[in-house]
Order: sequence, then structure tokens, then C-alpha cells
Amino acid sequence: MSILYHILLDIIFPILVLIGAGALLQHFIRLDLSTLSTLTVYFLLPAVCFVNIYESKMSSGLISQTLLFLLLFNIVLILTSMLIARANRFDRKLSATFKNSMVLSNSGNYGLPVSELVFAANPAGMSIQIIVVIFQNLLTFTYGFFNSVSAQSSGRDILRKIMRLPVIYALLFSILLKYFHIEIPEFIWRPIKNSSNAFLAVALVTLGAQVAFLKITRISRPIVWILIGRLIISPLIGLLVINILGLTGITAQALFIASSFPTSRNSALLALEYNNYPEYASQAVLLTTILSSVTVAVVVYLSKLLF
Repeated sequence: MSILYHILLDIIFPILVLIGAGALLQHFIRLDLSTLSTLTVYFLLPAVCFVNIYESKMSSGLISQTLLFLLLFNIVLILTSMLIARANRFDRKLSATFKNSMVLSNSGNYGLPVSELVFAANPAGMSIQIIVVIFQNLLTFTYGFFNSVSAQSSGRDILRKIMRLPVIYALLFSILLKYFHIEIPEFIWRPIKNSSNAFLAVALVTLGAQVAFLKITRISRPIVWILIGRLIISPLIGLLVINILGLTGITAQALFIASSFPTSRNSALLALEYNNYPEYASQAVLLTTILSSVTVAVVVYLSKLLF
């Protein structure tokens, strides 16, 4: 129990403080969410990706294991979300939003800060989460996009969105530098490192500002299912895939924790853009984010016991 208390106090509580600060700032001074989101996605996230990959000691075997897990895990999760949606007879639009809310997780604004705190002494855990973030971005603009898109959109739009993600280029550049053993001069490395350090606070304050004005009118049956699916079924599937692949140690811990994060705000953005029950999607983001303070703490606790 002391370990669980430590996780809640030293890992989850600092995250909630920054999320709460973002919500308060949004209430009183109305932050420019578009600017904050752009800053996070196009500058801070690539910086933290570059630093963690460049500093990491990840082997090709570890990268292969992580990608294999993500493929199997998301396939099972997608199939499970389809079965739940069909069993509940959700209409086409509600089904699309439900599946996105269950499959797309907040691995960036929420997941990276959690991993940064949990694996502060082990860069490999953070590097694994970086791969998860990139995979989730690709999943968002492929599966998530196809799940929500209208008949007027084309495959070229998807490719254009993917190619705009600077985190992909940061990943490739850092891998090339590591492969050729190129050392970065201190006067260049220092601003990159400082930018990476800024990610934690800015990402969580932005997340708090984004959910500040979301309103919960009632807890409907689809909401209950997304809470169960995202916060309970997803980590159980993650644990199953980990055991099937025989993963252990930091790799197993990082991937188990990554499977437990709340719903991505991108699912709400997609629902709003294509008018697929946007209120339901926003409620899913808010409630899974709040309740994940407990469920993620439990998963972190279990990951340390099991692996």
C-alpha cells in the first residue's frame, strides 16, 4: 500500500496540479489553445522525442519488440471496440466516435509526462513511450481518420497530415545521428535540451485548459462503456499481449502503463470536425482523464509488482 501511496503522491498528484493550473488559467485569462497546441506538437514534442531517442541506449531488438506489441495490442483493441459497439447497436456515427475514444489514447500530453516521472532513472522507458506516441499519431491519421472521415476526403489528405508531423522527422534525425555516432555541439544541444525540459509543464497545462469548460450532462450507456473499455479493458488486453510475447522488465512495465492512458483529445477533435456526437467524445476525454488518476496509479503499481 505504501508503494501505491507513493505513486499517487509523487507521480499522479504533480500531473493533476499542472492540469488544474491549466484549467484555472483558462477560466481566468482564456489561454490561446490553438497556439499552445501548435507549440506543443510542432516544437516541444519533437524536442523531447529527439532528446530521448538520442540519449537512449535502445537496441534494434527493443524497438522490434515495442512495434510488435503495438501492432498486436491495437488490432485486438480495435476488434474489441467493434464488438462492443455492435453488441450495443450504436448507430454509425456513435460507433465511429466510440471506437476512436476507446482506441486512441492520450499518449502524448498525458502519457509522456507520466513516463517521464515513472522512468526518470531509466531513459529506456521514456524512449519506449516516444515510440508509442509516434505510433498513436500514425494510428490517429489512419484508423482514426478513416473511422470519422466523410466521403469527400481522400487518401492524399491522410498522407499530407502524416507528413506534417515534425515528430517523425525528429525521430529519423535522432536515429541517423546515433547510427553515425555524430556528437552534437554543446551550444546546439543546450537549447534542444531546455526545450525538451519545458514539455512536461506546457503539455499538462494545455491539457488542463482543453478540458476546463467541458460539461457532463449525464452519464450515458456509451460513456460507461468507454470508461470500461479505455481504463479497464485496454490495460487487460495490454497485459495479455505482454504475456503472449513474453516481455519482461522495463519493456513490459512501459508498455503495460502505456496501455492504460485516457482517451486522446484527438478523438474529440475528429468527432467535432465530422459531427459524430462531439459532446459524447468530449465527455469521454474529460471523464477518462479524471478517473485515470486512479486507474493509471493502479497500473503503475501493478507493473512494478508483476515485472
